[in-house]
Amino acid sequence: MTEEYHAVSLSGGKDSTAMLLLMIERGMPINSVLTADTGMEFPEMYLHLNKLDEYLFSERGIHITTLRHPKGFEWLMFDEPKQRPATIENRLRLGVPLCGNGWPGIRVRWCTGQLKTHLISKEVNRLKGEFNAIHYVGIAADEPKRIHNDRYPLVEWGITEIEALRICYDRGYDWGGLYEIYHRCSCWCCPFQRIDELRKLRRHHPELWAKLLEMDKRALAQFGDTPLGRFRPNWTVGQLDQRFAAEENERKDDP
Repeated sequence: MTEEYHAVSLSGGKDSTAMLLLMIERGMPINSVLTADTGMEFPEMYLHLNKLDEYLFSERGIHITTLRHPKGFEWLMFDEPKQRPATIENRLRLGVPLCGNGWPGIRVRWCTGQLKTHLISKEVNRLKGEFNAIHYVGIAADEPKRIHNDRYPLVEWGITEIEALRICYDRGYDWGGLYEIYHRCSCWCCPFQRIDELRKLRRHHPELWAKLLEMDKRALAQFGDTPLGRFRPNWTVGQLDQRFAAEENERKDDP
């Protein structure tokens, strides 16, 4: 009889981290831990993953397997050549360049698809096909809509998002304070963040905000005032920068 293979997906956030920590503590079998690196994670997240990798190796003798797109986020955003005839025809009609995907949009979240979901799914499907692998996903018990056909230990154990974060904190994993600032610790350049999250990014990570401004200028120069060129439907990053600066000046002027 073939021994079961156990593959764990790790985003690096509180839920998947809590799941991995508890799986290790409870003696559950783990053959591989998979994470997808977009290249646009917070610096604190990379430090967190390094720390988690060291613990995983000390306890189980394996390292996290990091999957990456061969070209990366900015190549996909600005340089990927378009090949589908319908896409080329539409872009020619709109006067939009025939390369790059521009800013991700609600209808076309190419970032999540090409930099995360596709990479993880491809590897998990390979492991399922080769080893009949069991796939473990870090979804909390209060996120039932995200449950599909894999294994969800946090759901099985009744652990919520709040409890997952507490479990991580109790074991010394605090992401350098990211969860004290932001609601989520996804890519820092994500257009789908709340406005207040972007306000915090400008305040707490000015070096990343400066990079976001550069990307914004490049997108507008390449794609113009189109959905591909605008960071959000009603805002460019430059406009948000002006808004946040004005808000700061107003607070300074208040007696």
